[in-house]
Amino acid sequence: MQELPHHYTVSASAGDDDNVLVQATDLPEIVTAPPAEFGGPGDRWSPESLLMAAVADCFVLSFRAIARASKLAWTDIECTATGTLDRVERVTRFTEVQVSATLRIPADTDPEKADRLLHKAEQACLITNSMSASTALTTEVLSA
Repeated sequence: MQELPHHYTVSASAGDDDNVLVQATDLPEIVTAPPAEFGGPGDRWSPESLLMAAVADCFVLSFRAIARASKLAWTDIECTATGTLDRVERVTRFTEVQVSATLRIPADTDPEKADRLLHKAEQACLITNSMSASTALTTEVLSA
């Protein structure tokens, strides 16, 4: 890992009633629009869905790094992040994020250790650590 601080620059552009184009150097462009709940088409990535994608992605990457450092054998992981958007004191914001992770491990892997490392990944996720919303994790460890 490079020394901190790190800097990430992303730009967004749009016309009066167009999709928004999100861009960053050396990355593919992402086309976004408001979600259906805000009058958008509901068939494109939105800021809300991108935020939940960042939570799920960060959780998986955090788990991968922790499992590697802990020498935990595993075969695959699935993670779902569900955010609750609400109005609190006249401000619309995410109030809660529910993270659900299902981890598949080989039969000879300790399921209790695997579950501990899933919870350690929750604590290490820099995206959820950067949010004011409360987070909750549910886990399932399946042996092959």
